[in-house]
Amino acid sequence: MTAGQSLADGAAGIALWHLETGRWQAAYAALQQATADGVSATDNASLYYGVPALAFVLAASDHPALIRAQGVAAAATATVARRRLHTAHRRIDQRQQPPYAEFDLIRGLTGLGVALRRIGDLDILREVLTYLVRLTEPIGALPGWWCPHGPNRTEPGPAGGHSNHGIAHGITGPLALLALTLLDGITVDGHTQAINRVCQWLDTWQRRTSTGTWWPQTITLDDLRRGDPSQRGPLRPSWCYGTPGMARAQQLTALALGDTARQHLAESALIACLNDAAQIPQLTDRALCHGTGGLLTTARRIAVDALTPIPLAPLERLHQQAQEATDEPAGFLDGTSGAALAATGTTKTSWDACLLLC
Repeated sequence: MTAGQSLADGAAGIALWHLETGRWQAAYAALQQATADGVSATDNASLYYGVPALAFVLAASDHPALIRAQGVAAAATATVARRRLHTAHRRIDQRQQPPYAEFDLIRGLTGLGVALRRIGDLDILREVLTYLVRLTEPIGALPGWWCPHGPNRTEPGPAGGHSNHGIAHGITGPLALLALTLLDGITVDGHTQAINRVCQWLDTWQRRTSTGTWWPQTITLDDLRRGDPSQRGPLRPSWCYGTPGMARAQQLTALALGDTARQHLAESALIACLNDAAQIPQLTDRALCHGTGGLLTTARRIAVDALTPIPLAPLERLHQQAQEATDEPAGFLDGTSGAALAATGTTKTSWDACLLLC
């Protein structure tokens, strides 16, 4: 795999930063670098790699020099999505459990749905939504998104697999996309029922402590049998797996359904997270994925739609004060370009749509 075409840590993500901040020449140079060794449209292509990543980034600009590339990337993204959908539906027909790479934001069909929504291919987007509806239907006694492997694919997982809840790799990613498209007026059969199935599951595992509401990052078969998560409290307040990302998915769902109680709950969960002295110090870098950049960016989007004011100044100071590591990479998810985007506070290009925040 060639790194340039990666939205996560390659030149494609750096181009997105330059486009947001209006540096056209730098953006064009980064795009040339991203495509210099070719762009993947094979099975490893996703929102964060290959032609769908390029399609997402190109959609951030209306510059005439990009029009042809936008069309080529959009068509190739649709082809990738159709192929992945065929494989996913065949898996569901066989009543097999999915790896989260099939459906997640980073490598799966939720991410491809984000790219299709961005480029305006609503026909294929509806096909993705139809798949997500099927994903929420139970397989036996387990939810349809239950993964047979563990949260970390490179390490042995818990016996029997798990239910993943992080917005990057878990079911709150599909939930957020279903909510956003419902808000857009783009719906398919079973759309609201699928949202309600996911909400019912998350409501079952929602926990409240003296510091506020939170959701476990994963649930295992042992947790399911016990009726209680082995995770005893909220962990790192990251965008990818922590309360902020899950709270935004819940808030978007509440907005889509007109559910004021759920909206209050989601926003209160974020506020409790921000006020929890045990959680915030767990952020040790400036990254979007799992650092102060992701927390700040997510909180900004929640604050825009919030029923209750959410103070952002303390988070802005936290991000400013976070130390830049001497070996910090230049990329989007874990590097300097993403941290800089968070610091700008602007979303003219809706760059944070690739985080499923809008």
